[in-house]
Amino acid sequence: MNIQQMMKQAQQMQDRLQKQMAELRVEASAGGGMVTVVVNGTKQIQSLTIDPEVVSKEDVEMLQDLIVAAINDAYRKVDDEMGNQMGSLMGGLKIPGIS
Repeated sequence: MNIQQMMKQAQQMQDRLQKQMAELRVEASAGGGMVTVVVNGTKQIQSLTIDPEVVSKEDVEMLQDLIVAAINDAYRKVDDEMGNQMGSLMGGLKIPGIS
């Protein structure tokens, strides 16, 4: 296999991974489901749901913390899935720095 074929294969793998990640949807929640976020594979928030019972003028900080926790959890799940996708595309080859 020559270098041009390898480069073409690498580009095809990258294109396939980008398509898979754009189609990926990950859901995460915080506060026992009081805040739920759905994020796609490119870490764009698709939806954010807040249980009305958690909305309180007296405790805005808690709501903010729940939103941040849910988003961070969703991002972690996207990173995990990306590592899994990379591993399957590379035939199980482990790449340092990627799950």
